[in-house]
Amino acid sequence: MLVVKIGGGSGTRIEPTVADLTDILRAGRRLVLVHGASGETNVLAEKLGKPPRFVTSVSGIESRYTDRETLEIFEMAYCGKANKAVVEAFQKRGVNAVGLSGLDGRIFEGRRKESITILEGGKRKVLRGDYTGKVERVNAGIVTLLLDHGYLPVLCPPAASYEGEAVNVDGDTAAAELAAALKAEEFVMLSNVPGLLRDLNDPNSLVARIPAKAIDDFMPLAHGRMKRKLMAAAIALQGGVRRVILGSANIERPVTSSLAGQGTVIQ
Repeated sequence: MLVVKIGGGSGTRIEPTVADLTDILRAGRRLVLVHGASGETNVLAEKLGKPPRFVTSVSGIESRYTDRETLEIFEMAYCGKANKAVVEAFQKRGVNAVGLSGLDGRIFEGRRKESITILEGGKRKVLRGDYTGKVERVNAGIVTLLLDHGYLPVLCPPAASYEGEAVNVDGDTAAAELAAALKAEEFVMLSNVPGLLRDLNDPNSLVARIPAKAIDDFMPLAHGRMKRKLMAAAIALQGGVRRVILGSANIERPVTSSLAGQGTVIQ
């Protein structure tokens, strides 16, 4: 079993991954794809007159502040345009993909954070009316059913709260929990960078290997979304996944290259 997560940031190309996964599927491997749509969400939010707001938690993690209106824009971008674009790309290649969000069938489930504490201007501030959460449970029955009947599951946030509300969750963490729940051997996270870099301005400064027990030692090198990716890698490995690879989506055969060791390999 292979779980692949592709980011949705601006500059991330989906077509090379779709083409590569099509070949991998035809070779007989079972897999699930999880995708993001952060770039599309930002564009849509601007067009609708609700510019995105990003906040930093007291632990230093950046996230999108998600009130109810922002959540609805998030759903339009993720569940609508982005998810169906990926499904269409697979269908054009003869792959019978099925697109679902984590809300469907409560595939991704967790507690809603009704308020969050952030740092703003050096001071702590509590924001209420937030619709974010963290995936704490994966209900993989629908995913397994699709796999067993020859479909390719294409998943994205949001998740379901325990009360049944849609909540914005981190896609990397959701994919990591899914990889653990499905007992995947490998978990690949693709984005618009080649992996963890020692210098963000130098693509040749790639960290090629990280022992699983040393992930925390490399956190100071991680900036922005990369910090969440390292945290997701730790979740997957602790859940029994054998190997996690952080690789580039913008190369030919990105998944195959990652599985061959190109990128940052954590195991």
